[in-house]
Amino acid sequence: MRAAMRGFIYLSAIVGFIIVSSPVASANVVASIDLSSQRMHVSVNGMPRYSWRVSTARRGYRTPVGTWRPRYLKRMHYSRKYHMSPMPHSIFFLGGYAIHGTNAVRSLGRRASHGCIRLHPRNAAKLYHLVRRYGRRNALIKIRY
Repeated sequence: MRAAMRGFIYLSAIVGFIIVSSPVASANVVASIDLSSQRMHVSVNGMPRYSWRVSTARRGYRTPVGTWRPRYLKRMHYSRKYHMSPMPHSIFFLGGYAIHGTNAVRSLGRRASHGCIRLHPRNAAKLYHLVRRYGRRNALIKIRY
């Protein structure tokens, strides 16, 4: 019984009990990136919503693997590190790593970035607006091989 209760808080009351799920379990927006297939799958409230081609780190660079919450969002960012390259609809999750739109749409579906996760600009805008709508605390970014 104890193992089944892990990740939940149960509060008893006269009329019953309240179940509050852990923050990870309650994410409304989940962006799952598969590095081997170069795809992102987005679910909203546990239901699959989108599947998009992405570009992640090319040879000599790395895209970090793990699970994060978005740290901050920026409608238009310009990379100071890479010659002021435009990064529309950026969702930063770890230091300078972000999910963002790209003009290099022909590279989507294969490794081409310096480590960020590139999306078609329309798809980056959709994800950006979902995260804004539900809030950074209610979003997860999962990157796996």
